Amino acid sequence: MSPTNSDALLYKTLKDYFGYEAFRHLQKEIITSLLNGKDNLVIMPTGGGKSICYQLPALLLPGLTLVISPLIALMKDQVDALNANGISAAYVNSSQSDRENRDILDRVQQGSIKLLYLAPESLSFFEQLTQITSISLIAIDEAHCISSWGHDFRPAYTQLSFLKKQLPNTPLVALTATADKATREDIVQQLNIVEAQQNISSFNRANLSLEVRPGQERVKQLLDFLKSKPNESGIVYCLSRKQTEQLAERLQKNGYAAAAYHAGLPSQERSKIQEDFIHDTTPIICATVAFGMGIDKSNVRWIVHYNLPKNIEGYYQEIGRAGRDGLDAETLLFYSYADVVQLRKFAENSGNQEVQMAKLDRMLQYAEATHCRRNILLNYFGEPATDSCGNCDVCNHPPTLFDGTIIAQKILSGIYRLQENEPLHVLIDFLRGSQNAQILDKNYQELKTYGVAKDIAWKDLQHYCIQLLNQGFFEIAFHQNNSLKLNELSKEVLFNGHKVELSKPVEINKVAPTEVQKTSNPDNNLFERLRALRLELATAKGVPAYIVFNDATLRNIANERPITDEDFLAINGVGKQKLEDYGYDFISEIIRFNKDKAVRIKPTKPIKKIKKTPYWLLTKHINKACLPKKLPKIVA
Repeated sequence: MSPTNSDALLYKTLKDYFGYEAFRHLQKEIITSLLNGKDNLVIMPTGGGKSICYQLPALLLPGLTLVISPLIALMKDQVDALNANGISAAYVNSSQSDRENRDILDRVQQGSIKLLYLAPESLSFFEQLTQITSISLIAIDEAHCISSWGHDFRPAYTQLSFLKKQLPNTPLVALTATADKATREDIVQQLNIVEAQQNISSFNRANLSLEVRPGQERVKQLLDFLKSKPNESGIVYCLSRKQTEQLAERLQKNGYAAAAYHAGLPSQERSKIQEDFIHDTTPIICATVAFGMGIDKSNVRWIVHYNLPKNIEGYYQEIGRAGRDGLDAETLLFYSYADVVQLRKFAENSGNQEVQMAKLDRMLQYAEATHCRRNILLNYFGEPATDSCGNCDVCNHPPTLFDGTIIAQKILSGIYRLQENEPLHVLIDFLRGSQNAQILDKNYQELKTYGVAKDIAWKDLQHYCIQLLNQGFFEIAFHQNNSLKLNELSKEVLFNGHKVELSKPVEINKVAPTEVQKTSNPDNNLFERLRALRLELATAKGVPAYIVFNDATLRNIANERPITDEDFLAINGVGKQKLEDYGYDFISEIIRFNKDKAVRIKPTKPIKKIKKTPYWLLTKHINKACLPKKLPKIVA
């Protein structure tokens, strides 16, 4: 790095434009490497600060930084955020007219744009760009999309291999939140950056709580979960389009502002739903996995998976959309035997069937885990972890294990007596002595094992069956109407006394009505007043509220209560541009709040030169109507 790009300049640029005093893990190393002309692969979890890794060097490099991004909504959010920080950025894509795109190219030629976002399908502009400007850096966002081993392969990404061939001396950085070893190797091969410096950050999102529940009475469980989150944004991921619509309707009937989102909706309707979510108009979205990659919303406070995801990579990226501001966020996953059946059918009909099946098995093992879930995720991505996290359901409520050999023998005997011809729900009905048509029409009530587990509740017996299935004690023949089949391990349990450990079902804690009804009075809560002000300012500018300030910065402002420019600028997340744009409004609101609450303001530093001067008058951001009648005086 040249003397111009010294550490001092890096930190000054970070604070002036992004409002931060310090770099996060690996950011400085990656930025320095790019400024020195090296290619980089960056694996950093959602919310870990990937964008700054190329946005900051773009400000220090002489030419244009080209960013390849997969979705229009994601481009727009990032460009809005950059412009709000005083950084000249734009995007070119199919949502704009030819004239708008030409105007942007004119600005590029004039050197007035530092970052230009393009979709991979819009790379026809690349040749024009190389003719009118110098490209100093290329960033490939969501780089896992280039790999067929990844969870979101996109054919358009495969054409990106030509970028390094065209500009061999221009540093290229590929960034993604989730990529296992095979995907990482594929990315660097396909992008022609095999010598790239690989930067793999910790995958640990400690602010995300992890919880998995059996999928019985999901709607009731979801409604209980939402009672304590009346004003929080969240996403419910569903397996089917129909499910998103039905669930959104149920939530609406229960008083929640919710909408369904899936690829079958008209484009304009999808865009409207997404905009309403981003701008906090509709806080809850029930969506298929098509929703989320284009969302740069930092204040998503919870994620629910209504069904079991098909792989850990997708699950990890989806839960990563919560808590991007670093504040606490909750994740909840429901799963059932029916989910497994449906996902196995999807996998059987997909390309790369063997890989998809294996990844589904790993996902199921995660759902059925009896030890720390965070460790499972970290180990999956190659980050060894053994200590309990203290922020997942298994760590907080360890399952009670017991000798389940007798129960296992009853279940496996039932499969045998039914001649390995029936699916799970029939087996459970048979073992519990049910007298429904499926049992009586086939005279199953005459068989020896009928009713042998009638003392076990239906959902508990299902819980034990799924554990046995996941431990490999029997199998499912999906091509034979999901009938259950015995195997060698089954015989070990039935005939050779092989011991089986099972976990007892965990009772789901109900949220007490007295707890969920407690909501703070916005008039007495500075954070809520600043939140309302943020929304008002964002609406006036036509940008999402988190573009003004994210929740973490807003809470910091509420806690510190700055009433001078200097103190406001010292808040983490406040740069020069945001001080200029929003400082007056927020400081005025803090002063109003202090007056309403009769709070005595104290200086952050002793004032030596000015004696007997009201501290309220030491800031230029004063609305005299907000001042209390009696001003506190400060004497050095």
